[in-house]
Amino acid sequence: MRDLERLRVQIEALLVHPESVRTSSEGEAVDEVVEALDRGELRVATPTEQGWVTHAWVKQAILLYFRRHDNVVMGETPLYFDKVPTKRNYAELGVRCVPPGVARYGSFLERGAILMPGYVNIGAWVGAGSMVDTWATVGSCAQIGRHVHLSGGVGIGGVLEPPQADPVIVEDGAFLGSRCIVVEGVRIEREAVLGAGVTLTSSTPIVDVRGNEPVITRGRIPSRAVVIPGTLPKRFAAGEFGVPCALIIGSRTASTDQKTSLEAAIREYDVAV
Repeated sequence: MRDLERLRVQIEALLVHPESVRTSSEGEAVDEVVEALDRGELRVATPTEQGWVTHAWVKQAILLYFRRHDNVVMGETPLYFDKVPTKRNYAELGVRCVPPGVARYGSFLERGAILMPGYVNIGAWVGAGSMVDTWATVGSCAQIGRHVHLSGGVGIGGVLEPPQADPVIVEDGAFLGSRCIVVEGVRIEREAVLGAGVTLTSSTPIVDVRGNEPVITRGRIPSRAVVIPGTLPKRFAAGEFGVPCALIIGSRTASTDQKTSLEAAIREYDVAV
């Protein structure tokens, strides 16, 4: 069992004298943190009863890893020239990786996850039974829950700096339709459904139209919500135009299981995926 408190103290000490990350034995703590991330023993962000907690020191360790290592030629075909090797321990983890899918060392895919020809960056965590579909990308430090489907071309944004910034979080059972984009620490709560082409940034208006009056929020899609792309009118000097928003148009059915309720939501609300 790793002593995470020891690692945290060592990383924070290295931040005072980052030049020593290459020249002193203390720099080995950086490699140990990234190895722990790679094996799923450590996460950039963790769920608690009070909500998700982001561990800035872990992201700082990743940044120090880039400083500690030089670019080298990696692999045979294709060749890479990078500071971070690609992940190799799929068999040990029980993870299926379809060529040319790539996960970087320091990311973690839990047993039963599937990586189609997509990409998972360092610091990211992908839960059991989740699929990163063709040309979907999971950015650095993003947290993807269990039994999540990231459809073809989905873009999950990454964040390393500033270290205290929250990563994108997609909770268990969520379904993101093709070409969805989720960035800037947006949180998708459990079992939410995003229709094809939904774009969410921290400033994107999320308009809940399930009641008699629209309710506008930002940064979080509530649990079991069904969401499609929409527009809101906005007046500019040249006239009034529609600006992008996300529309919450319904909810997944609570009386059915996950698979059935997802299919029912798609049929009932005519959501493209």
